[in-house]
Amino acid sequence: MLFAEVVAASGAVAATRSRTAKSAALAALLRVAGPGEVEPVAAWLSGEPRQGRLGLGWRTLTRAAYEAAAEPGLTVDAVDTALTELAGTSGAGSVARRDAVLAGLLGAATADEQRFLIRLLTGELRQGALEGVLADAVALAAEVPAAAVRRAAMLTGSVPATAATALSGGVAALEAETLRVGRPVRPMLASPGSSLDAALADLSTDVTVEHKLDGARIQVHRDGDDVRVWTRTLREVTDGVPELVERIRALPCRTAVLDGETLALDDDGRPRAFQDTMSRFGSDSPDPAVVLSPFLFDVLHLDGRDLLDEPLAVRLDALAELLAAEEHAPLRMPGVRSPTPEQAAGVLDSALAAGHEGVVVKALDAPYAAGRRGKAWQKVKPVHTLDLVVIGAEWGYGRRTGSLSNIHLAARDPDGGEPVMVGKTFKGMTDELLAWQTATFPEYAVERPDWGVRLRPELVVEVAVDGAQRSTRYRGGVALRFARVLRYRPDKTTAEADTLDAIRALLAGG
Repeated sequence: MLFAEVVAASGAVAATRSRTAKSAALAALLRVAGPGEVEPVAAWLSGEPRQGRLGLGWRTLTRAAYEAAAEPGLTVDAVDTALTELAGTSGAGSVARRDAVLAGLLGAATADEQRFLIRLLTGELRQGALEGVLADAVALAAEVPAAAVRRAAMLTGSVPATAATALSGGVAALEAETLRVGRPVRPMLASPGSSLDAALADLSTDVTVEHKLDGARIQVHRDGDDVRVWTRTLREVTDGVPELVERIRALPCRTAVLDGETLALDDDGRPRAFQDTMSRFGSDSPDPAVVLSPFLFDVLHLDGRDLLDEPLAVRLDALAELLAAEEHAPLRMPGVRSPTPEQAAGVLDSALAAGHEGVVVKALDAPYAAGRRGKAWQKVKPVHTLDLVVIGAEWGYGRRTGSLSNIHLAARDPDGGEPVMVGKTFKGMTDELLAWQTATFPEYAVERPDWGVRLRPELVVEVAVDGAQRSTRYRGGVALRFARVLRYRPDKTTAEADTLDAIRALLAGG
């Protein structure tokens, strides 16, 4: 298959807002892909190479000009082979070897293929083919139930690998996939709940209410003395978290698959900054003072028994029995099972008082299911809102092409200087708001680089955020976490915007 066919399908997906049309376009391509082409094609269409992140930045990919090929000639196999070579290139002389591979790859690509590859390799391929859409496309292409695809993808941890299985073996091959100790399972996710009362009304009193920590999701597998740990993105971090390995190895079981969160606590038992926790997963020389504490809230397998399809109530009973003999700091996530409304409110109050984000309300009759965020788990936490200054905007991708989309957010300098950038966001924008931004922002433009516009600091926007974290990227030293637009505030001047000190106050312990 020519690589150009993948690029064309990506364009078709980006050009439509219809989920059905997206799935149909993807399915049409998957049907004609060869056996060895399905997995890389599916991975690219979901926005990343099957080899994972390759450590190639925008500067690396654009520092040399590659003359585009006049006609498509690249094949899917040639591109996948080049990406595999890039992924395996390290050590002395690796920069030169990488440059040579890139030159060969991009030099053989047409202009459209070059643009696709650069966006793919820099993580900027936003084309609307999210994994849920891709899973639907796999079901359509293989003529199998979507539920079978989603379950197999949960068990294998990979939609692209599941696509290859479905296209080659159909329903029988998908149903043959089982939970394997040592192979991470895609995690079950919680949907945002509007309030504790609303979540309880939605799920009834047959629930458990647990603390929601500002930590890192972990999945831990144990097979005898072998313990392995993965993050929520299924990146293995075992070597960097020996204290977690030690705690799980001490449990009275032979095999287990456990779900939970971990975070770093200070001497008073309060959570340290989110980045202190995350630094343990990305540093070759982590701070020895940052010790991670595990908090388990689910068990998916225990001593030869798979529990995925059991109700949460059964899984919690198994977890309680496993942890009953734990003598040291408790491993169980704090919470109350089948609480009264007053007890549930008490759990939320205690979580917030301890410095945590809020609570998660979980239906006790629900099996474990990854993929789409369902209503069986609902997270409830206070919403932080900020009034910030818009100082720039970037042109959008996909269906937002031609619209000024990703806005640059700045806080007011309490010392009276220029606003200080603290993040970007394209979340929460309606089509009407995008149209308004695109029409209005040029009136405030002071510069028009290729990527968008830089603006006079005169517009104030209200955003909701999940908090803040320390940052070396921005000169203020802090960055917003998960900002989304609520509304513009024409009633406020930039002198009334929130200051950098307000952002710093959102840091854990700030």
